[in-house]
Amino acid sequence: MTAHADSTRIRHLLTLEGLPRETIAGLLERAEAVLPHAHGGTAKRGVLAGKAVCTLFFEPSTRTRSSFQLAAMRLGADVLDFNAASSSSKKGESDADTLRTLEAMGVQGFVVRHARDGAVAELASIAGDGTSLVNAGDGRHAHPTQGLLDMLTLRQAKGPDFGRLKVLIVGDVKHSRVARSDLHALRTLGAGEIRVCGPSALLPEPGVLEGCTVTTDLDAALDGVDAVMALRLQHERMESGLVSSLEDYRRDYGLSARRLRIAAADAVVMHPGPMNRGVEIDADVADGPQSRILSQVANGVAVRMAVLEALLARA
Repeated sequence: MTAHADSTRIRHLLTLEGLPRETIAGLLERAEAVLPHAHGGTAKRGVLAGKAVCTLFFEPSTRTRSSFQLAAMRLGADVLDFNAASSSSKKGESDADTLRTLEAMGVQGFVVRHARDGAVAELASIAGDGTSLVNAGDGRHAHPTQGLLDMLTLRQAKGPDFGRLKVLIVGDVKHSRVARSDLHALRTLGAGEIRVCGPSALLPEPGVLEGCTVTTDLDAALDGVDAVMALRLQHERMESGLVSSLEDYRRDYGLSARRLRIAAADAVVMHPGPMNRGVEIDADVADGPQSRILSQVANGVAVRMAVLEALLARA
């Protein structure tokens, strides 16, 4: 990703790692500015009029795909929805040829989700000069717009000074691209303390957790925190032996109302979705007064509007 003099002028958004603080802050400020237009209205419809945006998803998605489509439409772009299951990909066409084919039709913006780490960056490296890519999640590597919307949600709840915050990420951090993007953003924005908790088999290599307080004891991790991000437990982790049973996981790492009382009284609860209710988070917490889960979803449209505008509304 290349940042220019304007802190939100970028060509691709592939990861939050290494982005300057002013770039991330600029995108969050831009997202706040477009929030009134994110869920209705036509005031921003001229921003990307005449531009074509393709949601190029090689993996299933509900929240990310839908919110990018809405974001592009709110900005007035023409939106092309690529379905890998019914495309020439099933006939053996390479990802690179798919990109080039759609570029030849005049598509300038690509929102790409892929199962393989680094796949989106590879496509960005061969994209034409007038083409911009957004990583909508690649393998377990990165999910930058989810990281941005999580930071926007946290900022709305706690204010812009991240330096006074204690934030906990709990669950399957090892396989989570969301966790990685959140960690990149929290470090860059200067979070006061970042705590990470999960079973030892679901914690990543130490380099990913640089600067974090790491523990396998959830009650200790929750003590006094201002925000809790619960991650989805992927059932294949149990099948591969990384988790003994769903019951054991819920007992040791499930976020319940009792456990939430260990956190600060005004702590907020977040989850990137989809949720396994009754596993990593109880329903009364997910739907309770401290939950910001639906705010995360709502903020996704504004954040993605901000990103698409920053990428494609170039002179």
